Amino acid sequence: MRTYIRADAAGATYFFTLALQDRSARWLVDHVDDLRAAVRQVKARHPFDIEAMVVLPEHLHALWRLPVDDSDFSTRWMLVKQTFTRLLMAKGILEDSAAGPRGGKRERSVWQRRFWEHQIRDEEDFQRHVEYIHYNPVKHGWVSRAVEWPHSSLHRFIREGVVAADWGIGAAIEGQFGE
Repeated sequence: MRTYIRADAAGATYFFTLALQDRSARWLVDHVDDLRAAVRQVKARHPFDIEAMVVLPEHLHALWRLPVDDSDFSTRWMLVKQTFTRLLMAKGILEDSAAGPRGGKRERSVWQRRFWEHQIRDEEDFQRHVEYIHYNPVKHGWVSRAVEWPHSSLHRFIREGVVAADWGIGAAIEGQFGE
């Protein structure tokens, strides 16, 4: 059996990637209000700050800052995934195969079991991940300009004057993210 070693620095900032089990599904954007409700519910009981986030049809990226005395992001993500799945089940949205238990642990198969996490090392690492998050819809071909994607914290960054509304269009971005 594989042993997974996760970062566990209290108060740290982490980058995450989570994906749906069915990579052709659109549940995240088609039911983005349910995802937001799930995140709000978890944040109310287990606080954290969302520094940046983008929701794509079948996966999401997030940058979270945890409280000074807390390093338990795994429980938070487990609760977000469970809550979102239950909300979809309650609406009768999931097919029997997606809503049914997987394996012997009674887990649902909406989400992939694992998620990617990376502890942010410094301000440069933080900035690089924020830009990756905001440019991701362009990278995957969903839009031609980052600002066109509605499910992104980029809009908050523009409102707050952190970046210009044309961010992600210029030649300075091209090639930075593997395109």
